[in-house]
Amino acid sequence: MTQVRADALAGALARRVPPIVWIHGDEALIVQECAQAVRDALRAQGFDERQVFDAGRSFRVEELTAQADALSLFAGRRLIELRLGSAKPTKEIGNALAGAAQRAGDDTRLLVSGARLDRASTASEWFAAIDRVGYVVAVWPVERAQLPQWIAGRLGRQKQRADRETLEWIAEQVEGNLLAAHQEISRLALLCPQGTLSNEAVRDAVRDVARYDAFDLVDAMLGADAARAQRTIDGLHAEGVAEPLVLWAAADALRTLLRVREACDAGTALAQAMREARVPQRRQHSYERAIARLDTAVLRDALRHAARTDRMIKGIETGDAWQALEALALRIAGAPVLAGIPDGD
Repeated sequence: MTQVRADALAGALARRVPPIVWIHGDEALIVQECAQAVRDALRAQGFDERQVFDAGRSFRVEELTAQADALSLFAGRRLIELRLGSAKPTKEIGNALAGAAQRAGDDTRLLVSGARLDRASTASEWFAAIDRVGYVVAVWPVERAQLPQWIAGRLGRQKQRADRETLEWIAEQVEGNLLAAHQEISRLALLCPQGTLSNEAVRDAVRDVARYDAFDLVDAMLGADAARAQRTIDGLHAEGVAEPLVLWAAADALRTLLRVREACDAGTALAQAMREARVPQRRQHSYERAIARLDTAVLRDALRHAARTDRMIKGIETGDAWQALEALALRIAGAPVLAGIPDGD
C-alpha cells in the first residue's frame, strides 16, 4: 500500500510522482495545499498542460478518461485533475480512474481531491487498484490539542515563534476554522517582525475567527474541558446553529458512553466494548478518559436531561433550550452547574 501522510507528501513527491495522487480529507486547507504540492512537483518536471474537471452535474466520466487516454495536443506532459468537492466517488468514477492510472504513460498524471472517503470506498476493488499504482493521502483533522503545535509550525515557516501561552491564545481564537487560522498566521507575517512575537502584538493582530460545530462540543465534554465547552456553546449559539443538531451530537455521545460503561460493568474489556459500540479510532482515548470518571448513574441522568432539553426545543416543556444544553455540557465536562436543567425526572 502507498498511503502517504500529508506532512510527508513533499518528500514522497521529490522521489517520484506516480500516475495518480488521490487526496481526501475534511480539512480543506490541507487538501488544497497537498494538491498544490502535486502541481508544483509536476510543473518542475515539465508538466506544462493542465486540464481540470469538477464533479458537478455536467461532469461526464467518459470525458475525463478520453482526455487521459488521448495524446497531448502539443506532445507535452499533462496533468489531469478531478475535483470531487463533497461528492462521493461512484463505482463508475473509481473504476475509470483506476483504469486511467494503470494505462497512464510517462506524459500523463492524474490528481484527485475531495472530501474524506467513506469505508465503502476505501474497501472497494477500484480503490485498492489506485492504491497499488499511486499515492493516497488521507488528511486528518487537526485536533484541538494539536492546534498550538500546528500554529507554531506555521509560524516557523515565516521565521516567527511564540511562547506556549500565546500559541494557546491563538488556538482559542481560530479553533474550528483552519482556513481562517492560516489567514491570521499569514497576517502576522505582514504585521509583526521575524523572531519572537510578543503576546500583546499577537492579541492586537489576531481577530476572533473561531467557528465551532457540534462535535467540538462533544470533544470538550469527553475531555472534561469545561472552559472549552463553555466557549463552544457560546460560539454555537452566536452562529445560530440549530439546537436539535447540537443536542443530537451530545445525546449520541452520551448513549455511546452508556453502552460502553454498561458493557464494562458487565465484565467486557474496555477495548472490546468500544469496538462493539463503534467508537471511532481517533475518539477512543477521549471516550476512555470519560468512562474513567462517569458512572452509569451519571450517564443515565444526563440522558434524562437530554430528553427534557428535547422537549424544550419542541415547545412541549417550558425552559431555555440553550441554557439546558449549556448545563448538560458543563455537567459532563465536570463543571459545577448551578442552573439550567433541574435534577430528577
